[in-house]
Amino acid sequence: MATIKYYLREGLLHRGEPTSPNQARYDDTHLSRLRLVRALVEVGGLPIAVVKDVLVAVDDPDTGLHQMLGRTVYAVTGTGPDDDGGPWAEHADSDLRAVAAHAGWTLSEQAPALAGARSVLARMHELGHAPGTRTLQLWAEAADLAAAGDLEAVAHSGSREEVAETALVGTVLGDALLAALRRIAQENHSRRQYPSGA
Repeated sequence: MATIKYYLREGLLHRGEPTSPNQARYDDTHLSRLRLVRALVEVGGLPIAVVKDVLVAVDDPDTGLHQMLGRTVYAVTGTGPDDDGGPWAEHADSDLRAVAAHAGWTLSEQAPALAGARSVLARMHELGHAPGTRTLQLWAEAADLAAAGDLEAVAHSGSREEVAETALVGTVLGDALLAALRRIAQENHSRRQYPSGA
């Protein structure tokens, strides 16, 4: 209850209909907003100031769904690593642009995920373990399928708040689930490729 009062004080939840001097009635819109705020704070790990920014986009009917989803996912993704990729950044950037062209993607230069991917690829180059073109293309194809699934789930959401909540939970927990599924798949491919005694 104290957390809900805090969210009310911070303006993250709208006030309920007063029923007495110290009580109010809340409806389904409050529950929906509370779920979204909790998802942003507890699942996304976002500070209250960032949550407020996301909610401005959710509440603004002039903000298109693509822009609203972008603000929600960018908030969770953060600003990207401080590491600019050093001397390997050009190689990483070239790899990313090639795989994006192959996948038919348009890169948003301000996207935190692009900075993150560039930094990781640069580090892989530096360590001498950069993925080959085919491997990177396969990873991009898997990411593309996952993203299509994400947007399909979002399309079946109801209100703008539900869309934002679905995108947020799908991004944060979906990333963890995808990593776990990848490990399961790796184990199975390894078992087939390197059977016992081989």
